[in-house]
Amino acid sequence: MTDSSQIHWTQHDEPHTAHWHSERGLSAPQRVQLADDTLAADPAIKLAQSGVGLLWNGDFQNARHLVQALDRRLAKRNTRPPSAKQTLTNAFLAQRQSQAQRAKILGSVLIHLGADYAIALRRAPDVRLACTEAWGKATAGSRHVCSLRELLGIISAHEWRKKGVEVAALGKDRAGQAQSIHAHYGVFSPVRGEYLALIAKAALPKGSPADMIAWDVGTGTGVIAALLASRGIGSVVATDVSERALVCARENLKRLQQSSGRTGKAVEVLKANLFPEAAAHAKANLIVCNPPWLPAPVGSALEQAVYDEGSQMLLGFLKGVGERLASGGQAWLILSDLAERLGLRSREELMQAIEDAGLRVMERIDTQPQHPKAQDASDPLHAARSREITSLWRLAQK
Repeated sequence: MTDSSQIHWTQHDEPHTAHWHSERGLSAPQRVQLADDTLAADPAIKLAQSGVGLLWNGDFQNARHLVQALDRRLAKRNTRPPSAKQTLTNAFLAQRQSQAQRAKILGSVLIHLGADYAIALRRAPDVRLACTEAWGKATAGSRHVCSLRELLGIISAHEWRKKGVEVAALGKDRAGQAQSIHAHYGVFSPVRGEYLALIAKAALPKGSPADMIAWDVGTGTGVIAALLASRGIGSVVATDVSERALVCARENLKRLQQSSGRTGKAVEVLKANLFPEAAAHAKANLIVCNPPWLPAPVGSALEQAVYDEGSQMLLGFLKGVGERLASGGQAWLILSDLAERLGLRSREELMQAIEDAGLRVMERIDTQPQHPKAQDASDPLHAARSREITSLWRLAQK
């Protein structure tokens, strides 16, 4: 979804051109105005609303302060609580619309990056490694422009990638330290540990784990594949359609195998839309999928792990998994009921999809998430989030 078209502007009566980066796939602004430390928040909002891109030429930290000021003003405009008559579905749609409008305005402050992604502004951080991780190696002599908001996201992702997220379900390494997953930019981080605990404890199909084949469909960071391998499953295959996810999963799985001291077969990571297609991977004893939980349009590549328009991945998994299960095999579906509580999908629709796929429910294991949004009473969707249940559905052929 990255749009690498060009952006044009004039500075000191000279025309300039650079590569344009937008994770949301937005076209470069047609009108670009130079901006610096003298620009206040209120006129900046008006310019942004009229479609002007504000190419920053002042102090980098002051640009951050401007974006923060814009955010505070936009937040004040959206402080009205939802109407008592407003359904949770409408509240969700209104929130998404508000977030899209906010993102557009906050994304109007632009940053110019020179060769190797260096920024020639006062008090600018060194973002060369962070941008290389997100976009790939820069072409020698190239110049780039992106929104400061996107750049700050890249910087944050770089720091989280270095730090990693501890996953208790993975246990400890040989040195007794908690195992961590390091998410790359554009790959969803496993910050919600409740569903990982379910995978770590659910009963495996009958038989020796060492003789089993398991697939992790839509692997992302590779965390589920790592959990399956840690449970002693002899052959684990992880699939994803995203290049970023494939690189991320391979790095995580290699590091985890080394740090844990496992000597068994390494997890195989393959590019595939859902299921591995090679004849060597015709059947599996266990097929696991944690699809995006909300059936809504995707606004950017960063949202692909959250939103699944038309439940395409969920339905594709259910329709195709039965014929790929070995005798006595199981399909594990990890899914939150938040979509049901928001009125985006009913439980009846989910059960009918399972029925139509020729599957039966062996067991449903539930847990309640503890993430901060579940406790935030000011969230317009609090009534749904506070009651959300995450489930692991153990499915089998009829």
